[in-house]
Amino acid sequence: MRNSLLIIFLFLTIGVKAQDREKLYKNALVSLTEMLQDTTKIDFKKAVMTVENAYLYGTLDTLAFNDDISRLKSLAEAIYTNRTLLYQERDSLEVKKSAALFAVITDTISFYSNDGELYKYIPFTYDFEDIWGRKNWQNMFVSKLLETRKGNCHSLPYLYKILAKEIGVEAHLALAPNHVYIKQKNRKDGWYNTELTTGIFPNDSWLMASGYIHLDAIANKLYMEALNDRQSIAMCMIDLAEGYNRAFEANDGSFTLEACEIALQYYPHYINGRILRAETIKRILEQKIEKEHGEFSEKIRENQEYKEVFLAMQNEYAQIHHAGYRRMPEEMYINWLISFNNEREKYLNKEITNRNKSNKNE
Repeated sequence: MRNSLLIIFLFLTIGVKAQDREKLYKNALVSLTEMLQDTTKIDFKKAVMTVENAYLYGTLDTLAFNDDISRLKSLAEAIYTNRTLLYQERDSLEVKKSAALFAVITDTISFYSNDGELYKYIPFTYDFEDIWGRKNWQNMFVSKLLETRKGNCHSLPYLYKILAKEIGVEAHLALAPNHVYIKQKNRKDGWYNTELTTGIFPNDSWLMASGYIHLDAIANKLYMEALNDRQSIAMCMIDLAEGYNRAFEANDGSFTLEACEIALQYYPHYINGRILRAETIKRILEQKIEKEHGEFSEKIRENQEYKEVFLAMQNEYAQIHHAGYRRMPEEMYINWLISFNNEREKYLNKEITNRNKSNKNE
C-alpha cells in the first residue's frame, strides 16, 4: 500500500513539473514574440536567459548569470581604459572596446588587485565534447559556458553579443554551416569577421574552405549575413523550439510549428528554422497516419488531404536544397575548425589581427 502511494505521488509530482515546464515554454514564446513585434524592447540577454530558463524548469540562477556578465563587463572596461590602440579613426573608442572584449573571451590576462596581489584571468575555451548538444542540450547554453568556461560555436558568440551590448559596441551574429560567428565593422576596414571558437579574425575565404557553402546559399542569404537584433531574437525562438522538442520528446509538434512560423516571419532565410519547420510538418503527418491508420499504405498516398501535405513537404525540402543548403557532417565540421589553427596564416585578416596584437602588447 505504501509503495503504491509513493508511486502515485511520484506520478503526480512528475505531472505537475511537466505542466510547470510547459507553462514556462508558453510564457517564453510569448516573451520572444513580444520582442519581435516591438510590444516590448528587444533584449538579447533576456531572450537567451528566457530560453535557457524554460529548459531548466525555471531554475536558471539569473542573479549569478547577471553577476558573471557584470564581472566580464568590468574586466573589458578595465582593459580598454588601460590599453592604447594604434587606430586613429573617429570610431577608435568602439574599436578599442571590441578589442578588449575579444581579449576577455580569448586571452589569458595577468593583472594586479587593489591590494597588489597578482591574478591570472583564464579565457574561455572550445568544448569539443557534444558540440551540437545532442547528448545534453545544456551544452549549447551561455549559462553552461559561464559556469564551466567551456563553450561552442553557439554559446561563445551569444556571450560576445551580450557583452558587446553591455559595453556599448555593435556586434552581429552571422552564420556558416552549423556554425555561428560574429561580424563587426569599423570605418577603416569595413566589415570583418570575429571567430571565437578559434580566437582569430579570419577573412571570408575561411568560410569557403569547408566546401559546404554553396554560392546559392550566399546569394539566398543563408550564410555570411550580419544579422540584425530582430533576426537574433528569431534565432532564440528556434533555440526555444529545439529545447522544447528535447524537453517533451513525445509532443504533438504544435508548439514547435508555431515557434517556427513566428520566427520565420521575421527571419525567413534562417536555415535552421526552415529545416525544423519541415521536419515538424513531417513528424505531425507521421503521427496522424499512425493514429488514424496504424501504418503507411498506398491508400494513404492516394488520399487528397495527405497528398497535399506530402507535396507541400517535398516542396519545402526542395526549396531548402535549391537555396544552397548542404548538411555538414560533424567530423567534417571539427576538421574545418582545426584547419583554422593549422593554416591560420592563410585565413587571417592581418590588419585586424595586427591591431589586436598591438593593443595586447601596450
